[in-house]
Amino acid sequence: MLKIGHRGACGYVAENTIESIQKAIALGVDGIEIDIFKCKSGELVLFHDQTLKKLVGRPERIEALTLQELSRCLVKNKYSIPTLKKVLDLIRAPLFINIELKGIDTAVLTSNLLTDFISQQKWEENSFIVSSFRWEELEKLRQVNKTIPIGILIDRRKTINDAIEFANKINAQAIHPYYKILNKKNIQKIKNNNFKLFTWTVNNKADIENIKQFNIDGIISSYPDRI
Repeated sequence: MLKIGHRGACGYVAENTIESIQKAIALGVDGIEIDIFKCKSGELVLFHDQTLKKLVGRPERIEALTLQELSRCLVKNKYSIPTLKKVLDLIRAPLFINIELKGIDTAVLTSNLLTDFISQQKWEENSFIVSSFRWEELEKLRQVNKTIPIGILIDRRKTINDAIEFANKINAQAIHPYYKILNKKNIQKIKNNNFKLFTWTVNNKADIENIKQFNIDGIISSYPDRI
């Protein structure tokens, strides 16, 4: 069962920062989950919320600012907002990266960037999985990239059957359900359909131990050392 750091190791260090990713690596993770938006100048940057309010204390939407403008913003008055390119330059296999597409128009840019890194032999294709609640973005990704691994994110608004149907439609490799909707029946259904199963975001030690009994493929946690 793979240990995957949520937004790096955001239980310990501010989420989606280089420092949080480095903390996750120090804790011995197998993989790292990060979130991305496309900023106004076109670069893909790590961030989870649509606005800067919670982490930076500014009201703007992250998609409305250029990379230069974002470079003057500090997460929790301390950490810079990194680009996806910078993260891919810093991290190496055998770690893998789960890239969640948070914003619109991120699919094609993500495909182009990953293809570039793979062609330069800096990464292998199976070192990535791209996930999203924006299923339309995953569909766009599959249209331009037939082979990159895809994970279907779901919460209580979608059913396991919905996810399996869509996963088959776009030839996805994994389903990423919220851990509170998992039970033996739907876990077996996912396995029977030959999809990998990575669940999120399991932080409580008792919940982690409970989920581990299901023998799934991986757990995403803000405290990956608890897995």
